[in-house]
Order: sequence, then structure tokens, then C-alpha cells
Amino acid sequence: MQTIQKIPTIQAVRCPNCGSPAERHHLTANQLTRTQCPACDYLMVMCSETGNVIEAYAPGIPA
Repeated sequence: MQTIQKIPTIQAVRCPNCGSPAERHHLTANQLTRTQCPACDYLMVMCSETGNVIEAYAPGIPA
């Protein structure tokens, strides 16, 4: 039986931190969604199934 590798999809979005153009990567093989912004270094990695945050970094937003 042959396994089909799922290709991640990339979506153009606005950064929730600074409003600049950013990218949202839907990594279906790992059930992850990664949003990243090159302008302000924003990063959010979430589980696509549960919505739980795996990793987050948002400069300028107090913890």
C-alpha cells in the first residue's frame, strides 16, 4: 500500500500582532497550524484538532 504525503498549504494573512502581511501554514500531516510574521517576528503554533497553543512568541505583547 502506498502512503500519500500531505502537502502543507500556505495562506496569506495579516499578522495579529502588527498587521503586516504574514503566512499561515497548515501542516496537515502533523495536525499543526503555524502563523508567522517576518516583520515583527510573531510566531504561533497551534494544534489544528484541539486549538491548543503549542508554541507562541509575540514581541511587544506582555505575557
